[in-house]
Amino acid sequence: MMEEAKKSVILVGFMGVGKTTAGALAAQQLDRTFVDIDDEIVKAFDMTIPDIFSAYGEDVFREKERELVEAYCTASNQVISLGGGVFMNDALRRLCLEHGLVVHLDMSWEAWTERLDDIIDTRPVLQKKNVDEIESLFYERKDLYKDHHMKVMTDGLSEEAVAEAIVSAVRTN
Repeated sequence: MMEEAKKSVILVGFMGVGKTTAGALAAQQLDRTFVDIDDEIVKAFDMTIPDIFSAYGEDVFREKERELVEAYCTASNQVISLGGGVFMNDALRRLCLEHGLVVHLDMSWEAWTERLDDIIDTRPVLQKKNVDEIESLFYERKDLYKDHHMKVMTDGLSEEAVAEAIVSAVRTN
């Protein structure tokens, strides 16, 4: 059980569900280091994610993402926010499930669409897509997140309540 307690908590879920905000709050409560993989990619390139996509393309972004996920997700005592697309990679999904406690932050499509205007400009994967295409991507990705250890439904919850639900799920695991 002690080894389980040291495993990093790995947050997965669609972009914009609150992995970074709630994850940072949960990390404070759990007295763990918080790591946001997207932030680490931004630091590595010294560019925004849209600029990385524009200058280098999605493949280069995904390769850096893979390197960072492999490095961080095998470490212990962290709360890690993964980018929404990490679980598209089967090997990374298996690595996370084996080495960490994967918490799926889930949200209904109806609740998520209320956030769309706030996040679309910073998410290159959403740009140039209509609402139907985004909805299709939402459900396609949601299917990838079905492999997890715990799930927190975030509809109607504040960031603090989501963090508390993460902490509670981890402590009772």
